[in-house]
Amino acid sequence: MGIGQMVTGKLPGKIRVSIGTAIILGLTKGKLDAYPTTAYLLTYRNGKCLANCGFCPQAKGSKGRADLLSRVVWPTFPTVSVVQGIEEAVKKGLIKRVCIQALNYPEVFAHLLQIVKEIRSRVKVSISVSCQPLKAFQMEKLAEAGVERIGIALDAATEEIFEKVKGENAGSPYSWKGHLKALADAVEIFGENNVTTHLIVGLGETEMEMVQAIQHCVDMGVYPALFAFTPISGTALESRRKPGLDSYRRIQLARFLIIRKFARYEGMRFDEDGRIIGFGIERQVLEKVIRSGKPFQTSGCPDCNRPYYNEKPSGPLYNFPKLPARQEVAMIEKEIFGE
Repeated sequence: MGIGQMVTGKLPGKIRVSIGTAIILGLTKGKLDAYPTTAYLLTYRNGKCLANCGFCPQAKGSKGRADLLSRVVWPTFPTVSVVQGIEEAVKKGLIKRVCIQALNYPEVFAHLLQIVKEIRSRVKVSISVSCQPLKAFQMEKLAEAGVERIGIALDAATEEIFEKVKGENAGSPYSWKGHLKALADAVEIFGENNVTTHLIVGLGETEMEMVQAIQHCVDMGVYPALFAFTPISGTALESRRKPGLDSYRRIQLARFLIIRKFARYEGMRFDEDGRIIGFGIERQVLEKVIRSGKPFQTSGCPDCNRPYYNEKPSGPLYNFPKLPARQEVAMIEKEIFGE
């Protein structure tokens, strides 16, 4: 049965939950350095994803652990227990959003729809779905069921990199044009800025190419969220290095300026290697933005802080789950300006 044919059915018996979410929901015990404000779920199947993204331990060709997504452990629990935990956590004010992330497999749309309906029948909470490109009518069904936002991850900043790491050349069913069309369809259904895409810094792009991709997304009405590439054992890209903090900070700052409409890609300056050397606004205004600390927090849906998704709690932190402290901001400023 193909995706889209199965639109009704029973609630899937199991679902994966990020370890931080599992602790918040009372499903397991543990200590947290930063508490997630969003409950992160991952659809379950007995096997890996049908896609083959080079950075993902869930990829069909990956030899990595099946309970990992990025560097986070996702244990499996009964779906009914998870939904009950979400209901209680929302009522206590611990959770403000639910993000359901999807593997690619034939029954995934039916599973997503049933999970959303079950949550909405129990508690009123904002729901995001992060998934592969779906057909327009499927996204409409999710919106009708109560999904407020949808995310479709480009991950790569350019078509060439996309095809290499998660497209046809990687043995995946995805294409750059297909993802862009799905994002455009999603904007029509959910509205501008209610559609998210993820961009991963460190897959081989230049800073200029990443900033150009960010600008293109914003112009489409798509909200771009940044990740730092994280090498995971067993994946095709396990030997690739993480991006430099200085480069990541510059891209974070450029993204913030673009989404807040303080600047545009066209007004920024880049050196011959594509490195950002001018942000298109006065230095005094730029320093004020940097010192607010806001550009360096986790980016994504409202109430998403995604603690330690790219990094260990011991650091260095690429995305801060809360506003960075004054000393941290001072270090960030040195990283950006090299002074």
